Amino acid sequence: MPSHPLRVAVVCSSNQNRSMEAHNILSKRGFDVRSFGTGSHVKLPGPAPDKPNVYDFKITYEQMYNDLVRKDKELYTQNGILHMLDRNKRIKARPERFQSCKDQFCLVITCEERVYDQVLEELSSREQESFQPVHVINVDIQDNHEEATLGAFLICELCQCIQHTDDMENEMDELLQEFEEKSGRPFLHTVCFY
Repeated sequence: MPSHPLRVAVVCSSNQNRSMEAHNILSKRGFDVRSFGTGSHVKLPGPAPDKPNVYDFKITYEQMYNDLVRKDKELYTQNGILHMLDRNKRIKARPERFQSCKDQFCLVITCEERVYDQVLEELSSREQESFQPVHVINVDIQDNHEEATLGAFLICELCQCIQHTDDMENEMDELLQEFEEKSGRPFLHTVCFY
């Protein structure tokens, strides 16, 4: 069993809801965790489905929060967006793009298949230097508050099980199969190298 915590990245599209909820729970459980988005911009629900709030990844959670309070405090309080941004700004200053981070992780967990594909594309385009393996695992989580919370606990449980394996490389497939059966969710898994 490794004596140090797993170095984990959790990735969704905008680094707002699913990845941040998992980031929050994993960090409270002592994991070395970072969270990311893979989108070209950060998108938050707006007053209508075809009118999202779109931000650059350089904008802080605090700035997004203040912008939405100014636009329609009641709407963004009712739909939970202000609460989510309030949580986010207590964890870190701003959303981050996975493609901009060159740090290495033992485990990258994505929250939807499209994001999984984007992470694999990014990792395969990088020049291999250390040849350290990274396990990329996808678990589909709907992008709403309730599913983000349930998904975060599932991700945390998975990370705890992986942390306690004697041989992560050889036990991963069996472990993921057990989690698929237990959760009723399909998992995707690929090993890439840094």
